[in-house]
Amino acid sequence: MLDVASRYKQVQIQTSSPGDILLALYDGLFRFLKGAQVCLEQHQRARAGELISKSHAIISELLIALDPKHNPELCLHLGGVYDFCLDRLTQANLKSDPLLIAEVILVLSPIKEAWEVAVPQAAREQTPPR
Repeated sequence: MLDVASRYKQVQIQTSSPGDILLALYDGLFRFLKGAQVCLEQHQRARAGELISKSHAIISELLIALDPKHNPELCLHLGGVYDFCLDRLTQANLKSDPLLIAEVILVLSPIKEAWEVAVPQAAREQTPPR
């Protein structure tokens, strides 16, 4: 069963648009962040560390994917936000502080919400009329 699920995910990734992948990354990121926050509140240090690590990896990928050729100002601002979030996650892990994760959620929520509007809108604009 696990092999079938893994193959399904592979096909889904290969056939998804970059916008869909971005939204999936943000969905996963927020799931990991909220899980890490709960784990820290419940003193489940090991599991919190795993979820923080996964969150850190996603934000690192989002940072690496920024391409200033297309919109240098936006990339500069997003880069600053992502750097801030990476620092907060590192501190949250070191200090076992769920409030630092709450800061990351607070900062990234408007960006996630903006992508949730922009990605479908861009897809509609790129689809030729019938």
